[in-house]
Amino acid sequence: MVGRLNNKVFIVTGGTKGIGFSTAEMFLKEGASGIITGRGIEAGQSAVAQLAKVAGEEHIKFIQHDSSNEEGWISLFKKANEIFGQVSILVNNAGIAARGDIESTTLEEWRKIQSVNLDGVFLGTHYGVINMKGQKDASIINMSSIEGLVGEPQLLAYNASKGGVRLMTKSAALHCALNDLNVRINTVHPGYITTPMVENSPGLAEYQSSRTQTPMGHLGEPEDIANMCVFLGSEESKFATGAEFIVDGGYTAK
Repeated sequence: MVGRLNNKVFIVTGGTKGIGFSTAEMFLKEGASGIITGRGIEAGQSAVAQLAKVAGEEHIKFIQHDSSNEEGWISLFKKANEIFGQVSILVNNAGIAARGDIESTTLEEWRKIQSVNLDGVFLGTHYGVINMKGQKDASIINMSSIEGLVGEPQLLAYNASKGGVRLMTKSAALHCALNDLNVRINTVHPGYITTPMVENSPGLAEYQSSRTQTPMGHLGEPEDIANMCVFLGSEESKFATGAEFIVDGGYTAK
């Protein structure tokens, strides 16, 4: 362990697989303790068993949690405080995706995406600030996407949710900075990463790894995003707030 996050306490939502799992793993390696969340109990127990091999079972717990449920957030912070103490890093990572353009997307589909990707991040940030303020340096990391920066005709609702996360984060960051709450809030914008969301979409990984899409010529790995989260969770990024951190292999540079 290098110790960049020694004695810090984290929550990573959607932490049972992909980017969330890798982020929790990296946090543990850097000396932090904390909680991963997800909707599936079996997946959560499996993930914790794997993560416990990194730092010991006393440093990592799973709590079943729906990020779109307000009462769940109140309970989550209460449990985290009881188990580990005050949370110092929150990664609002839980998210879902669905394809659909402006004509085909139904109101039901729209609301489902917003409830998790935008409402869930709002609730996490809201209760995060309330519970995390007053420390020497606390960090909330909101997982947006390159789709929060550029449009995609078949990802209407997803674009809207991730773009909303981007600007909501800036507003919240300014509030915390202007009121000396000592909570930094930033967004991370992954490009196409080798996660189940990408790998389970036929042909998507092959297409997005082409140089016309991703100039580096390959998809990113979850560790690429986790490394950015370690930086933002550590005091190395103490002057960064309300900012956007893009990790996309050059996708948005075109």
